[in-house]
Amino acid sequence: MPVTVLFAARPDRWAHYEAPLRSALDATGLDYDLRTEAAPETVDYIVYAPNSAVRDFTPYTRLKAVLNLWAGVEGVVGNDTLTVPLTRMVDDEGLGQGMVEYVTGHVLRHHLGMDAHIVNPENRWDASPPPLSRDRPVAILGFGALGQACARQLVSLGFPVRSWSRSGHEQDGVESFSGADGIDAALSGAQIVVLLLPDTPATRGVLNARTLALTARGAAIVNPGRGPLIDDAALIAALDSGQIGHATLDVFRTEPLPQDDPYWTHPKVTVTPHIASETRPDSASRVIAENVRRGEAGEPLLHLVDRGAGY
Repeated sequence: MPVTVLFAARPDRWAHYEAPLRSALDATGLDYDLRTEAAPETVDYIVYAPNSAVRDFTPYTRLKAVLNLWAGVEGVVGNDTLTVPLTRMVDDEGLGQGMVEYVTGHVLRHHLGMDAHIVNPENRWDASPPPLSRDRPVAILGFGALGQACARQLVSLGFPVRSWSRSGHEQDGVESFSGADGIDAALSGAQIVVLLLPDTPATRGVLNARTLALTARGAAIVNPGRGPLIDDAALIAALDSGQIGHATLDVFRTEPLPQDDPYWTHPKVTVTPHIASETRPDSASRVIAENVRRGEAGEPLLHLVDRGAGY
């Protein structure tokens, strides 16, 4: 009997994923049936995006695992009807490379003060050079696979990098912190802060009036992680006071960002429309196929979600 794999995402994504998924599943040697519709009781695996129509997993009585296409699982991890293993997209090399490029680009942009030269309506001639990267401390909040990849690139460019995470991952060249007190140490005097935390009850509002005040005056915030990580009112107040010099924000509590949101018009905010990185069908399909192969072989699944931690 073939392994039935249901693709449950927005209909427009099927055209992008069908060929890569078939190619990746072919490479496993499994007898499989990949489809966008199937009787629930026949489905073994669901390739899932939380914006799909599938909300109730109860009818999927043969289900072995749900394989999330996104790194974020906040839209599904709390679903009480989902009792089988849930994985998330972590090792998709396209997702990781895209995040490294976004973070590195905007860290360098803020480090070099490029905005002042790109938009200079008064034709000011300011020959003050920026400091060297070694004098620009960067704090990365969230040190999973994406945070570690970004840190490696920034360390290679000479930035002193600190990290903060729940688990306290360590990496050569990075000063690592964890726990409630660790965030204060990571942020203290940081001139650039990068947010790569998941959206969980423990991380919401992690950048607030108290923690923003720990950074160096005029620090830059780069958030390609999750919108709820920031207390929006506190950030705007910090921008207005000069405690924060600029914020580049790619994710928001409501998306698309409403047209009347103050972030659009704030002179110290750059809005990017959730483009920091995205799962690439080719590389993501290889991760999905490998997990199907592992599931059928009785091997541990890759990137299993910790339901208690929320990611």
